[in-house]
Amino acid sequence: MSNFEKRLAELGVTLPDAPAPAANYVPFVVVGDLVHISGQISQKDGALLTGKLGDGVSIEDGAKAARTCAIGLLAQLKAACGGDLDRLVRVVKLTGFVSSTADFTDQPKVINGASDFLVDALGEAGRHARSAVSAASLPLGVTVEIEGIFQIR
Repeated sequence: MSNFEKRLAELGVTLPDAPAPAANYVPFVVVGDLVHISGQISQKDGALLTGKLGDGVSIEDGAKAARTCAIGLLAQLKAACGGDLDRLVRVVKLTGFVSSTADFTDQPKVINGASDFLVDALGEAGRHARSAVSAASLPLGVTVEIEGIFQIR
């Protein structure tokens, strides 16, 4: 078990198997020492987390949905690293998409669910640049989708 996975276990998190792509794309692309991971959608235990911020979904529930996306990103990263999560150098950038109404403006608070989790789980290696944007809708009606760029050794 990697050092990062030990920390995840302390947080009560076991990484799932990396989900397969749902369409015509690959889950990640490795270019040099960077891993570009395709968008991971909000889901827990195989169930989609759906709904729209500003229309029935709370910021707290949105942040929980973002956290599940971060777990999916780490599962994909582990697959990209041949099962060795300790190859991670740092999280470089996240781009978070929040399904929300036109007047909802707290997208950063929602994506904090992913950012806070990555810092808790990875320490300084989890600190990253980030964008948090609104979307009128997301695939399959999910609440959040997040893509990421990671540096590996």
